[in-house]
Amino acid sequence: MSEKIGIVQWISGPVVEVAGVRNVGLYELVEIGEDRLMGEVIELEGEVATVQVYESTSGLRPGADAYSAGTPLYVELGPGLLGTIYDGTQRPLERIQEQMGYFIHRGAHPPALDRDKRWHFTPSLKRGEEVKGGDILGTVQETVLIEHRILVPPKVEGTLVDVVPEGDYAIDEVVATVRRMDSEQQLTLYHRWPIRQPRPYGMRLMPSVPLVTGQRVIDTLFPIAKGGKAAIPGGFGTGKTVTQHQLAKWANADIILFIGCGERGNEMTDVLMEFPKLIDPKSGRPLMERTVLIANTSNMPVAAREASIYTGITIAEYFRDMGYHVAVLADSTSRWAEALREISGRLEEMPAEEGFPAYLPSRLAEFYERAGRVLTLRGDEGSVSIVGAVSPPGGDFSEPVTQHTKRFIRCFWALDKDLASARHYPAINWTDSYSEYTTEVGNWWGENASPRWRQWRDDVIGLLHEDDRLQQIVKLVGPDTLPDQQRLILEVARLIKEAFLQQGALDEVDTYCSPAKQVKLLEVIFHFYERGQRLIALGCPVSRLRESAVVPTIIRLKSTVPNEEVARLDEMIENIDAQMDALERDYRDHQT
Repeated sequence: MSEKIGIVQWISGPVVEVAGVRNVGLYELVEIGEDRLMGEVIELEGEVATVQVYESTSGLRPGADAYSAGTPLYVELGPGLLGTIYDGTQRPLERIQEQMGYFIHRGAHPPALDRDKRWHFTPSLKRGEEVKGGDILGTVQETVLIEHRILVPPKVEGTLVDVVPEGDYAIDEVVATVRRMDSEQQLTLYHRWPIRQPRPYGMRLMPSVPLVTGQRVIDTLFPIAKGGKAAIPGGFGTGKTVTQHQLAKWANADIILFIGCGERGNEMTDVLMEFPKLIDPKSGRPLMERTVLIANTSNMPVAAREASIYTGITIAEYFRDMGYHVAVLADSTSRWAEALREISGRLEEMPAEEGFPAYLPSRLAEFYERAGRVLTLRGDEGSVSIVGAVSPPGGDFSEPVTQHTKRFIRCFWALDKDLASARHYPAINWTDSYSEYTTEVGNWWGENASPRWRQWRDDVIGLLHEDDRLQQIVKLVGPDTLPDQQRLILEVARLIKEAFLQQGALDEVDTYCSPAKQVKLLEVIFHFYERGQRLIALGCPVSRLRESAVVPTIIRLKSTVPNEEVARLDEMIENIDAQMDALERDYRDHQT
């Protein structure tokens, strides 16, 4: 039962001051007014508490009562998370729609997890066993794709004195009792966890295994590791959301957690309408069976937007603790930072760059540092990988959110307006982007794809940079003034861009490219380059190479050769050899 703690004395949008407060802690959950609007204590000064309210404060007046919930802002963790759409404070939006229609009533706080649904629980431990936080108490088959492992909550340890037999139970029914000394603690199928407190783990591991996305420009040029941190900055229309959708659909993660943080309502609607229709390519089942969606659009309360990424990352850590690999896609952290700025302004805090609060870098660090590949408390491997979209105004990467984000990530996929305008997707600029995981994941690629992966990857980067330099000369004096060796570089760079980096999200064959196909495509392109260099040395003009029938065939390989038929690319190498041998004979005969 909540307890009255004070009286509202001042209101400024989502920020409320409560006077006469005693025995209330920082970040404690409170309820304001007759509608019991949910809020969180963010500042204490004497007997005055400053509360950020997660709902609209329209109609709220000074003199209203405030009540303490006695806990920090938390999420409920248990069966029923997968396939559910929540708002930023874990209110289930579909259930609210069923009860209230298309508008959320103020003070509406239905439970995050369905209390009526019964789950088939199979215990894994027996009475009398010693248990500790992170142990698997039992399992629930939540969806066809995911087995939900019921965890002993962190900080709980002792002797299991009672456990229910296999059967169907509601999530709030007691399924086990743990005794430690003279106290007993009853466990249900779910537990609560404060969203601003990282969940504990056993040991952090090196990020040495790649998060394979099936997107060639990412996997080959700028790879991300499982447990890694990446950002996708880009202006309007550069493809941030489509890129994240591709990652959600194809990344080799067990669980997908999509956070729509402050995005436009129509764009978030497209996500909510599209995701339930997506089919998981690995299983043929609906992708929602291993997905959690958090929707907090730009017209929803600004304080809930600030909480949404913490809600999402806490749910991700929970699945990580089960031993799953989780991909968190946050779209967009810029809108979240704008929420911080608005709340900071209401609190009359001293602004820093462009009005953002001085603690923006530390808040970004708190979020991104919760990523990682770890050993769980019971010794299983799990990971949380974070990919945050950044929406810099006007595509200006020098603005504070982008610059501070770069301090805490190791993978930067810079989207380019010019590439997007040229219909080159994904529009990731190979000059401005970078990845610091290349060395760590190189061994995996060498063992599972090709020992030459790192060499080819470095050669691609080198050719693209040389192409950028030569293009500046071409703009001034034209391509005909360049020697044939340099014109060949321009031609091979064009092949790399069109045959490798450009990828069609809507192409059934090209939407996903396996690691084996990626390295084989590189082998084809570099084999053409090597044979071309030999021909140039014999005096063959680049125009003859460009006009060769093999060039358009190489460009079409990404869409004509499925992942299951990679061996066909060896035939392409033989085809290149046949045509190049014919050209070589012509020029050798010409020389003699």
